[in-house]
Amino acid sequence: MRRLLEFQANQIEMVLSSHKIPSRVVGGTVTPHTVRFQLATRMGTRISQIQRLSEEIALSLEAPSCRVVRDNGRLNIEIPRAQPAKVALLELCRRLAYVPPCSPLLGVDENGTPLLLNLTSPDVAHALICGTTGSGKTALARTMALSLAMHNPQRQLQLLLIDPKGRSFACLSALPHLLCPPVTEVRDIVDQLTWLMSEMERRDAQGSNTPRVMLFIDELADLLMLGGKELEFALTRLSQRGREAGVHLVACTQKPTAAVIGSLIKANFPVRLVGSVTSPEEAKIAGGVSGTGAERLQGRGAFLLVLKGQSTRFCAAYVSPTEAQGEAEKLRGTALSPKRRAGTGLVLRRVK
Repeated sequence: MRRLLEFQANQIEMVLSSHKIPSRVVGGTVTPHTVRFQLATRMGTRISQIQRLSEEIALSLEAPSCRVVRDNGRLNIEIPRAQPAKVALLELCRRLAYVPPCSPLLGVDENGTPLLLNLTSPDVAHALICGTTGSGKTALARTMALSLAMHNPQRQLQLLLIDPKGRSFACLSALPHLLCPPVTEVRDIVDQLTWLMSEMERRDAQGSNTPRVMLFIDELADLLMLGGKELEFALTRLSQRGREAGVHLVACTQKPTAAVIGSLIKANFPVRLVGSVTSPEEAKIAGGVSGTGAERLQGRGAFLLVLKGQSTRFCAAYVSPTEAQGEAEKLRGTALSPKRRAGTGLVLRRVK
């Protein structure tokens, strides 16, 4: 690996030198999905000059793409790894000494630092996961739901899983945090969301927001087409008023346009988790802002976190359905043990 990195660094220097841009690779970072080379150039060198050579650099490195990015005072050249490594959720969780309440683990950022999303923050509240088929939307949602259950007790956090396909969250059906088994039928989904609206209104009247309820929805656009106005009304109300009542939404969709998911729903998701898309136009729609570079993501767990116009690249943590089911059963066994059940207090629960 070291010899390959040294060869690639020399190739980058040669390409830039051939275009009269003297430079030197002075360091770098290897992440599960990318290799980032830190570049030192002489005073007066324009970043646009190097950006125009990105295709030539990619060609010399036999890489599918190359990204020139400024990170504070450093200039970096980033290429995707030929064989991306997976970020294992369970292993990553074991590395963390402390996880804040209601903060799902997303994965690791470009420096390999674990990345969490505080859903209770006023700037967050709800999150929309976007990307093409195969980009890893469902896997990321499953990761977030399981990490929440692993780091939050049942009396403080409850989960409601909406799964129109019937297989996205089936492996999590043993979690003790579930308000009910994963809901798959449209009529049942409408019933559950209507109940959650009434629970939200009850909390508003009482000034309560606990336990927190995390609502995960797969295939949002398809669900809205099937559920019609009644379901859209429920989701709009929950996304508009849910945060103060302790109700938070995480939804997956391919194309979050107002025509597909409704303008009010779209406006109430300040955080976008964007996977690979097909074009700059799709990237702008998915991220809500232009210039994110989501069209250059390689898929297989490569994502962007977009918040307030700023984007952060990260590699999503992955847990297989088999591992997720095993961890869910382990959590259920712990929750049902007599020692853990004593003194837990009342837990909001609704089972059909």
